[in-house]
Amino acid sequence: MSLRHDHPRFWRDPALPFLEARRVTDGRRVCYARHSHESFSIGAVTGGNSTYWNQGHAETVAPGTVVVMNPEAVHACNPIDERPWSYDMLYLDTAWLGALQRELGAPGHLDVQLYTARSSRHPALYRRLTTLCDTLFDPDAGRLAMETEATALVVEMQRCLTPRMSPSGSDPLGLRRAADYIDTHCTEAIGLDDICRAAGLSRSHLVRCFKAHFGLTPHAFLTDRRVRFARRQLRRGRPIAEVAADCGFADQAHFQRTFKRLQAATPGQYAAGHSSR
Repeated sequence: MSLRHDHPRFWRDPALPFLEARRVTDGRRVCYARHSHESFSIGAVTGGNSTYWNQGHAETVAPGTVVVMNPEAVHACNPIDERPWSYDMLYLDTAWLGALQRELGAPGHLDVQLYTARSSRHPALYRRLTTLCDTLFDPDAGRLAMETEATALVVEMQRCLTPRMSPSGSDPLGLRRAADYIDTHCTEAIGLDDICRAAGLSRSHLVRCFKAHFGLTPHAFLTDRRVRFARRQLRRGRPIAEVAADCGFADQAHFQRTFKRLQAATPGQYAAGHSSR
């Protein structure tokens, strides 16, 4: 049975747990709400144009553009007037990425080195990224080829992207405590007072400052973390109905709608995205 062109393809392989890939060949109806990832994300626009929003910065991206999302950066990329566009996305585990960056000379005290660029038009970086994705989706490619191309991509990233040598902006302790509380209790029915007590903040301060700092309201942050939790459970092969019940959503229909709004794919499509080999 062939895939519809507007359905995303996912690549995962237990032998390479630090890598995940997504390929969209017709993105006219692939729309994302603003969201974030715990992994480092990097993508290549392979056809058409789209809008790209990352931490308050908006631009139109075209073929040859590489989009760069640091871990936890709130972002979204969407079609323009339902015109065709296509792209490849890679999600790199931060521990794996950080270890390789340190081999390449990144400061040893950093868990992972972030980048200042939100996008790049560097041809060599674009070629490395698309070559890796082509290799991952090639049913005849072996593990060594995949690992080699993945390493070559990081080498090119370190050469082409400007590293962020120090954190940008402050991370007020109270807001970090609030975010950590939401993350830890994301599957529970928590309220604003619960978050404020855990963070030692007033409700007015939390509502006023949380979105300015994290790019999402506390409720949107909670929803984002619930979908992250769902992704992890689906990758483990758990049934969709069980995952929906465990994630804190009102019902399975609510879970399906929310997952698709943030991931531009249904839970079923994501769960089916096992290794293409």
